[in-house]
Amino acid sequence: MSEPASPNSIASVLEQLAEAEAARAEPQLTSRQRRARTVARLAAVQALYQMELAGEGVETVISEFENHRFDAQIEGEMLAEADEDWFAEIVRGVVTSQRGIDTAVKARLASNWRLERLDATLRALLRCGAWELMERPEVPREIVIDEYVELAKAFFDEAEAKFVNAALDGVARDVRPKS
Repeated sequence: MSEPASPNSIASVLEQLAEAEAARAEPQLTSRQRRARTVARLAAVQALYQMELAGEGVETVISEFENHRFDAQIEGEMLAEADEDWFAEIVRGVVTSQRGIDTAVKARLASNWRLERLDATLRALLRCGAWELMERPEVPREIVIDEYVELAKAFFDEAEAKFVNAALDGVARDVRPKS
């Protein structure tokens, strides 16, 4: 796996995600709510990454995002409104259920790959996506997978995005029976 690319700006990442979102929709949400949820997912990945690298606790990181990052300027751009409740739910959920999430993700990695071997950002993407697939059945699986694949594209090459797609699709097949 290659190193994560540094996106040009938060604004460019959000623009890329907005374009991808136009092709799909969570039917029960308005356009503004969908956008807020996308931003929450991006922030959750960033929060998990930060927790892993800095060794900070879940409530500390959630508080930092709520008090200092949401509705603040980052790189000279306003971070779009996030669904702060969804953000906190993802981050707390991943931390609380990490053992089960990691087991589900590991089951979908090639036999010679270990989750610990993956880049921290990829781990965060996979954990967030797996948590939503496992714990939020009301969110269509296609939405969950597409959102995290688009987030992967914002930070990595196409190969990593395909990897995220395959891993999350496998987790979805394992945890959500076909309807």
